[in-house]
Amino acid sequence: MPINDNVHYQQVLSMALEDRSTAWQDLVSDNIPLFDVLRRKGLWESYSGPRIRQTLLIDLPGIQWYRDYDFLQNAPRELFNDAYWTPKQAAVPISLSMTEILNNRGENQLLPVLREYIRAAETGLAQGLDAALYGDGTGAGGKALDGLGAAVPVTPTNLYGGINRSTETIWQTGSYDIDSDFPDIGTQLDATTVKPIFDRVMGQHTRGNNAPDLILASAQHWEAYAAATVAIQRINTNEGGVGRLGFRTLQYVGPGGRAEIVWGGGRGTNMPNDTSFFLNTDTLRMRYNPERNFDTLFSGDGAKPINQDAIAQFVGWMGNMTMTNPVFHARLYDSDPAN
Repeated sequence: MPINDNVHYQQVLSMALEDRSTAWQDLVSDNIPLFDVLRRKGLWESYSGPRIRQTLLIDLPGIQWYRDYDFLQNAPRELFNDAYWTPKQAAVPISLSMTEILNNRGENQLLPVLREYIRAAETGLAQGLDAALYGDGTGAGGKALDGLGAAVPVTPTNLYGGINRSTETIWQTGSYDIDSDFPDIGTQLDATTVKPIFDRVMGQHTRGNNAPDLILASAQHWEAYAAATVAIQRINTNEGGVGRLGFRTLQYVGPGGRAEIVWGGGRGTNMPNDTSFFLNTDTLRMRYNPERNFDTLFSGDGAKPINQDAIAQFVGWMGNMTMTNPVFHARLYDSDPAN
């Protein structure tokens, strides 16, 4: 029986996890550029209830020109609708057997063991969310985050946010196949064609100050864009962008203004090959349950499995990624990179 009812003075696992709890979200943001941009802009937002609802502006009142005693029209018009997403849940396990705990009793001996367990959990958390970011929500039997594969798909006629894009074209994002959609420029993305193709896509998804501000580029697209520049002409991003985190970045400048180009390649990357996502991050959200935002699932040390001399704990997250306006998002891909 513990002599102190406050679990924070009893724990083996949770004290160490508590020290790291405020850093879990930082860890994910620092490893995934899109999540970092959303957090920097204050677009990690909490929600409540069984569904995540996002209010959408679906129409605008039209202008009327009139003279003298003309009648002014004021017909009822529905301006707002809601899209909704099902919250998705994820958890990262951390466990220690009592043998490991007892063998590491003593001053400063338990912490290194816990640190290694926590680091392994952190790596699993970041990798899992990175994979889900590029997925379409069907991973793990439909339990995974609705990522860019659902938000900005190759064929934007999917059901997204409870809205059927095949019938509601206002809810569709852009999709461009390099192999067929730019016959006047070329059918390959290389140092010669990459800038005019990027210009075309950006131009189609820009209105005033609304435009993609982040381009997530696969290794192939990044290499083409980098090859189109020379050192003296290359424009690097400002210090406030994700480049400050060590991501490899360039800055695109064109008819849509400026956008940060982030390299999405590397060993074990989940970024689709021969693909770039053009994203207006102001219209994306990471919505989370405030009671499950990188928090431990069990109070105190955690759960003790029946017939096992061990302690198990989980760090959990619940929520989903949502979109408020699809107009300023596009996917550029190459269905046949060899031709």
